[in-house]
Amino acid sequence: MAEAKKLLEVHRLRKYFPVKGKLFRKQYVQAVESVSFDVYRGETLGLVGESGCGKTTLGRTVLRLYEPTSGSIVYDGVPLFDSEKKTAVNMLPYRKKMQIIFQDPSASLDPRMTVGEIVGEGLDVHGQGLSKTEREERIKELLDRVGLNTEHANRFPHEFSGGQQQRVGIARALAVSPEFIVCDEPISALDVSIQSQVVNMLEDLQEERGLTYLFIAHDISVVRHISRRIGVMYLGCMVELAESYELCSKPLHPYTQSLLSAVPLPDPEKTRARKRVVLEGDIPSPLNPPGGCRFHTRCRFATEKCRQVMPELKEAAPGHFCACHEVQP
Repeated sequence: MAEAKKLLEVHRLRKYFPVKGKLFRKQYVQAVESVSFDVYRGETLGLVGESGCGKTTLGRTVLRLYEPTSGSIVYDGVPLFDSEKKTAVNMLPYRKKMQIIFQDPSASLDPRMTVGEIVGEGLDVHGQGLSKTEREERIKELLDRVGLNTEHANRFPHEFSGGQQQRVGIARALAVSPEFIVCDEPISALDVSIQSQVVNMLEDLQEERGLTYLFIAHDISVVRHISRRIGVMYLGCMVELAESYELCSKPLHPYTQSLLSAVPLPDPEKTRARKRVVLEGDIPSPLNPPGGCRFHTRCRFATEKCRQVMPELKEAAPGHFCACHEVQP
């Protein structure tokens, strides 16, 4: 991994959403707070955490579908956004290189457009220079690659099942031949049998086209299967980042330990013997997050330092990063 080239570099990225407070005071939802990570060319970086922890917001902010509040984003050596240098490039040329597969396929597909129009829209917007016949052949080729029939091009999204709609979303993302794709919980709304088909297809596409994925999900068992490295988020912060096997076998952060203890095991005896780490309390509001470590309100190891100082994401072991005062290198 050390010899691989960095495709995406994210440093201290923040995304706050303004909301109206009491007596005209402006408040902010602190959705993403000072997140840093790298994605290497050709790899899959998984991103897990509870619902509402900022995974989707982070993925969309990386693509600048949401404008970052601060921090920096570098793609293939080009600064796409840097709050300190006050630079923000035009993203249109990079939309061909950076795409997204949305979580809810039924909501992300325009019900007034046919599947052929949805998949071909990217070809039109980015001026691929195809004739009408070449465009139609390209659309049919994409539909066939994601497991749909060519005659499906003339149908509307509501005529498809959820799994088929997600395949249309994948075909749309592939239309402009991207290098990097944010997979925003692409299987969460699908049946289990369909989930495995979609995951296997994504892996095959990655091998064929040399794609790089940021794979977002709340099911750590699925992320463990598809990802080379995994990042764990809690209340907008990255709390742990490591190789997939290393993180799942030797989790360092208390939150990661709790997540992994909830994953079902195929062996009932091992399941009964394993100690379940149950978190107490609810996730604090991102409108008013706790000071210091954001996890300290639910952590059984919290100290006074945890309540006062936010921990940095530091390398506790080779390639294993953790943001916890109690974890020493």
